[in-house]
Amino acid sequence: MTLAATMKKLESLSNETMRAHNAKCGAGANQFGVKRGDIRKLADTIKSDHELALALWQTGNVDAQLLAALVIKPQLLSASQIDRLLRSVTFAQVADWFISYVVEPHPERESLRQKWMAAVHPMAARAGWSLTADKVVKSPDGLDLPALLDRIESEMAKAAPEIQWTMNMTLGQIGIHFPKHRARALAIGEKLGIYRDYPVSKGCTSPFAPIWINAIVSRQKKV
Repeated sequence: MTLAATMKKLESLSNETMRAHNAKCGAGANQFGVKRGDIRKLADTIKSDHELALALWQTGNVDAQLLAALVIKPQLLSASQIDRLLRSVTFAQVADWFISYVVEPHPERESLRQKWMAAVHPMAARAGWSLTADKVVKSPDGLDLPALLDRIESEMAKAAPEIQWTMNMTLGQIGIHFPKHRARALAIGEKLGIYRDYPVSKGCTSPFAPIWINAIVSRQKKV
């Protein structure tokens, strides 16, 4: 598909409820409000198209960038290109899809994680902590967990909202997967109080770290 045809298709899939939801979550006006499932269906139709993905990204349109993350070929991007693309993101959902579908399968993932853990840019730092939370679960060797908890305790309260979310993910994963650090993770969560009053739908678990950690650990004990 051409860029023009793809943008026209995205516009035809616009949904006012989704658009309002995106706006509430921080998306700007450059969006159509396409449901995530519809973006995935369109990506299945397109398959991989690296050049189209880059063109979609350049539009700055939220839905186009979400689609781009699904059809781009990560192996064709250098680490510097990935860094530049990520830092151009203005909407957290786009950053998260980019992290999941572009950064995570990339061979330079670990070096990017380390670079972004020292970043000030909110989306770069969000990515650094997101990758670190994943590493805590899947390959924690080499991670200094007490040092990570030190950083979370001292930095999370003042961090940008985009960064707080994935710092909290890291805090939760440390508390869930490392019993010897659980008491401290719970104490940090209680002390900071971030997401204590976060609204959640019925049947969902609060992102407030003490509730989240205890809920998951309790489920694991029942298995």
